[in-house]
Formats: sequence, structure tokens, C-alpha cells
Amino acid sequence: MVLAVMLAGGGALAADARKDTSILDRLYAQTGVYAKSATAKTPNFVSDPGWPQALPHHWLLGQIGGLYVDRHDHIWVYNRPRTMTTDEAAQEIRGGGSGKNGLGFARPNGAAADCCIAAPSVLEFDMDGKLLKSWGGPADPGWLESHCKAADGCIWPNSEHGIYVDDKDNVWIAGNGAKPVDPASSWTTHPTGGDGFVLKFDMDGNFKMRIGGTPTAPASNDTNGGINGTPLLYLPADMVVDGKTNRLYVADGYGNRRILIVDADTGKYIGHFGAYGGNPVDDAAALAAGRWIQDSLKGNKRPAFFRNPVHCVKLADDGKLYVCDRGNDRIQVFDAHDPALGKPCSNPDGVAGKCGYVAEAAISNSTETIPAMPGTSVSLNFSKDKAQSCLYVGDNSNMTIYLLNRASLQELGRLGRSGRMAGQFHWLHQVSLDSKGNIYTAEVDTGKRIQKFIRYGAVGCSGTGSVTVGGPKD
Repeated sequence: MVLAVMLAGGGALAADARKDTSILDRLYAQTGVYAKSATAKTPNFVSDPGWPQALPHHWLLGQIGGLYVDRHDHIWVYNRPRTMTTDEAAQEIRGGGSGKNGLGFARPNGAAADCCIAAPSVLEFDMDGKLLKSWGGPADPGWLESHCKAADGCIWPNSEHGIYVDDKDNVWIAGNGAKPVDPASSWTTHPTGGDGFVLKFDMDGNFKMRIGGTPTAPASNDTNGGINGTPLLYLPADMVVDGKTNRLYVADGYGNRRILIVDADTGKYIGHFGAYGGNPVDDAAALAAGRWIQDSLKGNKRPAFFRNPVHCVKLADDGKLYVCDRGNDRIQVFDAHDPALGKPCSNPDGVAGKCGYVAEAAISNSTETIPAMPGTSVSLNFSKDKAQSCLYVGDNSNMTIYLLNRASLQELGRLGRSGRMAGQFHWLHQVSLDSKGNIYTAEVDTGKRIQKFIRYGAVGCSGTGSVTVGGPKD
């Protein structure tokens, strides 16, 4: 009888919970757009805390180096299994020897716990969060030996960074590892130099092409120092293909200070440019200027070079090319249709209409977080209305997404705050959208997660807001 009463009580509680609309009320209130301009109209969002669905095989994600939604509304996630900590990789024993697991963690007595195995580096989800496919990297047993052979020119990055799927369903990935991972780890994927390359695969993980090589230092003006006469990159961060011209634009990136333009079929050099569309400043000159905050206090509010990292490059439907100059707390806009873009050019004063340069916007430019993480503008993307009128800019230091009117670059509102709960961010790293305008985000450092924000209300952005993007808000 006591058991029957307890079960009945539990059933009533469950039913009450299902009817408790305050749960959803709190979710909408705490994870929606805030600090919204009174004269603006923007989409609104709510966090989907049940996305994605549970991963199989006790898999756990490391830091999320890349995230992109393809033309099929599939979400591609590019994670860093080698960033798992010893407790997170508790069950992992692949690649072990001398009492260590694949990541080099001591396991003299076998597995430490049942909870966790490193997932493969590349995972493909549908909009409902169901895992469709996974492949790649040192956490996928036997994959490197069968799909990424050095004899074919394939080298897997030592630090996964940036993923993009073009309109031909090619999967592009890059890396930003300046040196090999701990030699004690059997998961080092190349022992010499940095990740100075971009790789091209099909959607099933079959290797197609490599651009670049494994340099040990920056070379922002290199044009043919890589494999098969392709340019030599250094720690690239992001990439996008213009389907109309078949040009691949690469944010090159954590070591170099440029946007590189190559042919997407051959990888051969077409052009490159730095800040304001001018020739990239060499590394020594950029380092001599010091950090952004130091430089700006001296009066240099518009540095004529990109600071590391040049973290994203995105192409709008109208041909405007957007660059995250994260180290300078700003974004810059270029015209991909301008024949001067990528050609030798000088524009140190940042004159609009010269060298393919269009405009810029400071993103919380008072932010100083060195040495932990430089800069603010970490990723950006566009709304799905015809005009792509909203520009969503992720801020890695202030842990929020700014909603900008793309036409004026004015701030209309914000999404997300610093924290580890649903709808909050810890080291926000990537922002991408599906065809319905839902936002997907990814986090690095100890965040190590992906999130989905469901759009409702308006599709695009209109109205006026603050010309200053970022800064304290309620």
C-alpha cells in the first residue's frame, strides 16, 4: 500500500511537471534576445536544451574547433579529441602502451571509468540533433591509416580548427596547431612544423586535396611554398567557397595575417590581402606595434594590418566578404566582386572603395583579455531572409552574439551571456544558421559543447540601434 501511494504520488508530480508552463516561460525569458533597441525589429530565439541527442558509444566531445550548417541543413561539428582531460577520456585505451591510453594519460590498471570515449573529429547531425555520420582524426581507429595517407598528401592537423561544406558537398577542414601535441601521446598526427594547410574531403571522409604544408614560421605573402605549388599557409582558421567563381577564401589566420584566395579545384594561388585590402604587414612589424589595446591607447584606432588571429571569413549572397579581425576587436567588409581585391594594393588609411575595402565595425573594442584569449569578433553569420539583413557576430571574450543591422552595422540586440547553463556561453567559438534561421553555436576551452537556438518571430532585421557595438549592458 505504501508503494502504491508513492507511485501514485510520483505520477501526479510527473503530470504536474508536464503542465508547468513556468519551465518554458523561464527558458524563453533567459535565453532570448535582450538589450534590444526600441526602434529595431529582429528575430527572437529560445535555447533548445535537448539538442543534440545523446551520442553513441560513450562518446564525449572535446573543444569544438569548427561548426557549419550545410545546404542540406546538416550540422557539421569539428571537435578536438586531444583536448579531453584525463577524467574525460577515462575509458579510452586505444593507442596505448606502457600503461598509457591514446592521449598519453596513465592507465596502469586499464580503464579508469565507464563514462567517456573520445568521439571522432568530424560529426554530422540533422536539425533534430540525430548523429548521421562521424569520421576522422586520431580518435577514429584505423581511419588515418585508411583515409588520410601521407603518400596521398594527406596530413591530419594537430589542432582541429574550422570546417566548411561547399555547394558541391566538399568538406573543408583546417588546423591551428603551431607544434605537435605532446610526443608522449600516440595521437600526434604530424611531428614537424605547424598546421599550415587546408584539407578537402568528400562527405564520407575520402581525401581529395591538400593546400599548403607544415611551416615553422609565418609567411603572409607566400604564394607557392606548399604541396604541388599551392600556397603555404600558417595556422588557418576558417574558409568559404564562392560557388559563382569557384574561389576559396581562407582566413589565414593564427600565424599569418591575411585572407588567401585560391582555386577551389586546384588549390593554386589567385590572390591575398590584409587589412583594408592592402598588402599584409610582415610579422615583425605587426609584433612591434604590440597588442591592440596598447596600440589604440597610442592613438592608432585603425591599424593597417590584421592582428592574430584572423579568425573568420564569410561570404554574403550579395558578394560582400566579411572578415573577423579578432585580434583588433573588429570586423572588416570587402567586395568580392571588386577586381582589385587580392591584388597588390596599398590602403593604409582605410579608404572605402579602394583595394576592395568597403567598411568596418569595432566589436567591443575596449576588451583586453590577453594572454588568455585575444580579441572579440570570433565568428559571424547571416539571417536567412532574402536580404540577409541580420549580421550575427559572436564575441569570444564577452560571451555573447551581437545582432547587427547588416546595412548599417548598428547593434540592435544581443543573444547569450557568459555562463554554463542553457543559452549561455563559455568561450563562444562558432556561429552558424540553418535555412529556418535557427542558430547553432560551439564553444572551446572547457565549454566543449554545441547548442541550438530556435528562431521565432521576425526573419530579418530592421530599424536603428547603437553605432557602438559592445560595451556594458543590463
